[in-house]
Amino acid sequence: MSNPRPIAIQNARIVDPGSGYDGPGAVIVTEGVIAEVARTATIANLSADIEIIDAASAMLIPGLIDLRVKTGEPGSEPKETLKSASRAAAAGGVTSIVLQPDTDPAIDDPAMVDFILRRARDIEGVHVYPAGACTQGLEGERMAEIGLMHEAGAVYFTDADRSIGDSKVLRRVLSYARGFNALVAHRPADPYLTAGACATEGELAGRLGLAGAPAIAERIMLERDLALAELTGARLLVDQITTADALETLARAKAKGIKVVASASINHLRFNEVDIGDYRTFYRLDPPLRTEADRQALIDALASGLIDVVVSAHAPAPAEDKRLPFSESTPGAVGLETLLPALLAFHHEERVPLIDLIRAVTIAPARLLGLSAGRIAKGAPADLVLCDLDAPVRIDADKLQSKSKNSPFDGRMLQGQVRLTLVDGRTAFQLA
Repeated sequence: MSNPRPIAIQNARIVDPGSGYDGPGAVIVTEGVIAEVARTATIANLSADIEIIDAASAMLIPGLIDLRVKTGEPGSEPKETLKSASRAAAAGGVTSIVLQPDTDPAIDDPAMVDFILRRARDIEGVHVYPAGACTQGLEGERMAEIGLMHEAGAVYFTDADRSIGDSKVLRRVLSYARGFNALVAHRPADPYLTAGACATEGELAGRLGLAGAPAIAERIMLERDLALAELTGARLLVDQITTADALETLARAKAKGIKVVASASINHLRFNEVDIGDYRTFYRLDPPLRTEADRQALIDALASGLIDVVVSAHAPAPAEDKRLPFSESTPGAVGLETLLPALLAFHHEERVPLIDLIRAVTIAPARLLGLSAGRIAKGAPADLVLCDLDAPVRIDADKLQSKSKNSPFDGRMLQGQVRLTLVDGRTAFQLA
């Protein structure tokens, strides 16, 4: 990344959910922080050493914070490295990523947490935060060293795609995490009902001859998780909620005062089960794509605030892992570079207010993790993104910065072109 002199971004449309402001503005960035914010198009009497960037009415937002990102490092670097993931994130306006612990070896002890943090510092790309494993080796049997990982810098705890089927183990994890006020993320999927499944159970999966996961598997596990969260008083993040029935359960829990928040992936907000079509493996995801009724319920839940955070669920897989029969292919999709324009579609469709969309990928995840980022305010980190809201963007998977190219958005036209990404005031990405 370049290390420029102080910067003034003028003639911008500032959208800052932290303050609730959406209107004309300008900012000055100095020494990695936001030195001044004006709610006017320009700032007068700027010194000669300041580089002036004319936003030309483009949208200026806090850098996106993606709570769910996988890489192949360590262990499977051909899929993705921290460096390639960082480049992809910057190109997509994502300035902070949370790395999932299902690496090889798993991030299940403080030494691995320290390794990830040191590698991220060496790369000097976007901010990288490790999530620690709930259980040793993500095997769901013995609790990992949560306290020591918390001290080392793990921002939350999860077994990633694996559900912890043993209720006693999850209770211990939640109880222990409660002592640190640490956040625990858990995938709501009954592991017995979903074993071997690669699609959503229903008419389409039956017609295609694919093993299906029933939607009820999500609600059953969520009911249990919420009961344990209520019992222990721990903070719970529902990892990628996908079904309408589970949303009803979530709403009851929030109304009851249980400390629960929920994420949804951009893939489940934009696609449904029909998109798998003739066994298109780029749409092989975990959780699987759901019905259109479920997708519409997710959008409504995002608009109402029931869903707190949107994630890319970035999961790189090389071509050899995707060019297989549907049921044998590796689930997952890259998403760091498509998260923002795909999310902005709901603004263009007038489904969700713009400021609420930006909230779900900035200040909401920042507050969950206790970060000072995610806002445009004096003294805040200069993690900023300049985006042309209306500029068309045709997604070409071959041109993505990610080492893997498994994007379900390949060939689609979106709107919202990232022009500039600043990380701590440094230029991490600039549109050529």
